[in-house]
Amino acid sequence: MRRLLFTLLLLPVAGLAQPPAPLSLPEAEALWREHSRELRLAGAAVSGAAADVKTAGQIPNPDVSLNALSISPWSGYGAGGWKDKKMDTQLRLDQLVERGGKRDLRVKGAEARLDAARFDLDDAARQQLGTLRYAYYNLRLAQEKLTLAGETAGLYGKAAEAGKLRQKAGDIAPVDLSRLQIDQARAAGDARQAQTELEQAQVALAYLIGREADARQLQAGDNWPALEEQALSQAPLDQRPDLAAAQRRLAAAEAERDLAKAKKSRDVTIGVQYEHNLQNAPTNSYGLGVSVPLFIWHEYEGDIARAEADLDVARLQYEQQQAQAQGQVAQAKNALLSARDRYQRLEGGLLADAERVAKAAEFAYNKGAMGLMDLLDARRTLRQIQIEAASARADYAKALSDWQIQAEFRKLK
Repeated sequence: MRRLLFTLLLLPVAGLAQPPAPLSLPEAEALWREHSRELRLAGAAVSGAAADVKTAGQIPNPDVSLNALSISPWSGYGAGGWKDKKMDTQLRLDQLVERGGKRDLRVKGAEARLDAARFDLDDAARQQLGTLRYAYYNLRLAQEKLTLAGETAGLYGKAAEAGKLRQKAGDIAPVDLSRLQIDQARAAGDARQAQTELEQAQVALAYLIGREADARQLQAGDNWPALEEQALSQAPLDQRPDLAAAQRRLAAAEAERDLAKAKKSRDVTIGVQYEHNLQNAPTNSYGLGVSVPLFIWHEYEGDIARAEADLDVARLQYEQQQAQAQGQVAQAKNALLSARDRYQRLEGGLLADAERVAKAAEFAYNKGAMGLMDLLDARRTLRQIQIEAASARADYAKALSDWQIQAEFRKLK
């Protein structure tokens, strides 16, 4: 059993050629900015939106056509080169001229979508930073849990060994030794579970910072954020990047609505042509043409109705996101206040009281003034309080990060 406990305590460093270098939170954030796949995807969307702006501002290309006319199947094509053939040849150039400010409206909508994509990038950075901090604090918590589990397993191992000697000497009953061995096995199982949670936390953080190959070497080195009273003020909601992106999408929908209405302004196609005639009297001539569409069957009523519906959807989505943002800020504030109160309660005396009671129980048991069951209860209570204190520190760190992300809205890249 002693060998099992020794092996268990060495599990965090098993298989490593060298001790892992602790990783600070700023270092983790720097690696995340460099390797985040989510940020690269959002950046690619910005590049695509920028290309859409360029496309929207382009003038339609002209069309060129070459036509052969008046070809007689009876008289044949004639001898000689192409220009001497018995046929009429037309070379025509057509250019579409857009009216109603369509190109300007396309550019306006594309620029609004480009701004929205940029704000989406900021919002992705904001949310992913929260995910990174959660992963970092989960790793920090898993390290503390493993340390506590290892210490507890070691304590129960020593107690079980001492119990065997005391049972041989007749100081404790066999049933008490069995209880010690049961708690020893339970502590060993808790340590194995803590090791599993640590490895899971390492993998989660490794993905975010691009260190998958050496995930087992990751170690959170920063301490928990200091507990302090803070003024919970927040920036105006319109500074949130997700709301700013929704505003730009609303502006883009308005531009698309105006563009749909602009289709009622007829575009004009202007054409010029050169005609080379050889079938009848050989001659060369020039021509000019203008064409406009006839609104006989429709006047784009469906396109306009669709654009109006899309505008209503964009407006409702913006209002929905505003309401959700207000709720998120309120929830983040309440979570931070609750986590701070719990942190203060545990650090303010509850943890120290549990440690003092456990030490007194150990002393009393060694002196024969306390029974085994009372000692085990004191140990379990201390372990529960220690784990709860570690969880409270992690919850406070996460709640503080959430509040900063939900309420401060500072640019995070």
